[in-house]
Amino acid sequence: MSIAAPELRPVFKEQFINEKWEKYQSQKFFDELISSSGNPRIKARAVVNLFKNMSESEMNARKKAAELAIRDMGVSFTVYSSERNIDRAWPYDIIPRIISAFEWRNISLGLKQRLKALNSFIDDVYNQQLILKEGIVPESLVIQSPNYKQECRGISPPYGAWANICGTDLVRHSNGKLFVLEDNLRVPSGISYMLENREVTRRVLPEIFENYSILPVDDYPAQLFKTLSSLSPREIKKPCIALLTPGIFNSAYFEHAFLARSMGIQLVEGSDLFVSKNNILYMKTVDGPVRVDVVYRRIDEEFLDPEIFRSDSTLGVPGIMRAWKSGNLSIANAPGSGVADDKAIYRYVPEMIKFYLNESPIISNVRTYLCSDSRELDYVLSNIEKLVIKPVNESGGYGLLVGPKASSKEVVRFKKLIADNPSNYIAQPTLRLSTAPTYLNSSIEPRHLDLRPFILNGSDLWVTPGGLTRVALKKGSLVVNSSQGGGSKDTWIVENIK
Repeated sequence: MSIAAPELRPVFKEQFINEKWEKYQSQKFFDELISSSGNPRIKARAVVNLFKNMSESEMNARKKAAELAIRDMGVSFTVYSSERNIDRAWPYDIIPRIISAFEWRNISLGLKQRLKALNSFIDDVYNQQLILKEGIVPESLVIQSPNYKQECRGISPPYGAWANICGTDLVRHSNGKLFVLEDNLRVPSGISYMLENREVTRRVLPEIFENYSILPVDDYPAQLFKTLSSLSPREIKKPCIALLTPGIFNSAYFEHAFLARSMGIQLVEGSDLFVSKNNILYMKTVDGPVRVDVVYRRIDEEFLDPEIFRSDSTLGVPGIMRAWKSGNLSIANAPGSGVADDKAIYRYVPEMIKFYLNESPIISNVRTYLCSDSRELDYVLSNIEKLVIKPVNESGGYGLLVGPKASSKEVVRFKKLIADNPSNYIAQPTLRLSTAPTYLNSSIEPRHLDLRPFILNGSDLWVTPGGLTRVALKKGSLVVNSSQGGGSKDTWIVENIK
């Protein structure tokens, strides 16, 4: 079933939506599409003018067409609750986010630089530990981290690339400068939603592409397949690659199935695999066992191998770590990658870039306070109302406190949590995140957003031309995660503007 865009035709009786654009204001924040003077930025003029000339009914028709397309395509995510898991349609806003290719070229260089340094760090701490011996990163912060896996000592995966798929979260401050908010190196998700956002936009706003040369994103599965293939321990033309999923009840199962289908690889669960006595991983098929060369794991490493990690895990494969450590199998992302996916370790990434690459960071970090440091702890507790407090190992927007928006009761609770376990928390200034026009309840309002581009590292480094823009749909909220009520936008990297 295809979803056609509503027919465009002159509207005489209905009021154009232009009036709502004229009233649009986001003067306290940097807006991605509209300047502080209220005019569309050069890169966004054609898009804004198209929407300005739509009637209210036509705008609603486009929005409904997008919702229908999302249902038709089966794009969903799962929200976990104490009572049950709920599948929800993917929340999507029809007004795209636009970034110039000129700006993106520098961002891409910064993202590649960052992942190079992070992979060098992971490889180092599991081998020579030079950065720890030099005292650049505190040894205790690494060795005592729950993400540091002693079982990975002495291993160096192909190309020294432990994190083969990285999702780096970027935010823009009120001065227009981009910062890295965090690096996601374990099992980063969201790429399928970036691809589906583009498909939905093409279906419901086909004419909008006529005025832009937009860098394509649909070659990501081919690039991911190329990256995974380059990791194969066997030099064969067609290595066997399998995507290991926890199963249909996982919140990102839609993405697992989407990527496996797009790459033409097998989607498997732990029960579909076994390791032989000579440490080779096989996949069960109707024609007999087939050797697997590369596993793209989408399960947490704690559940990966009951021989090494959680003995009660039924999601993983007994002996898969033996196969990996024997050099008969590549796993992406490699077990142990999470040592650099830590909000305390994040503090030291600029130092890693200088240490391993002898370069200055292209993209800056956000100032980060370690509550494990007594001096910084005092500052955090005295200024908690101004800060964002984050647990070191949580993700998905869970367990954090946004000081300026927190109640006095929440502040008191978090002060106790921090005091009881300071090493579990970091703090950052509350950034004035950029906004973008968002169509909600028949009105156009500014909403805060971030951006998650994806970087691939195998034999080569590659960055998506754009990424997943996540939007805080709740007015004034800074939390963009879909699990916390956030939505998304199509993200355009614009090469030429007519």
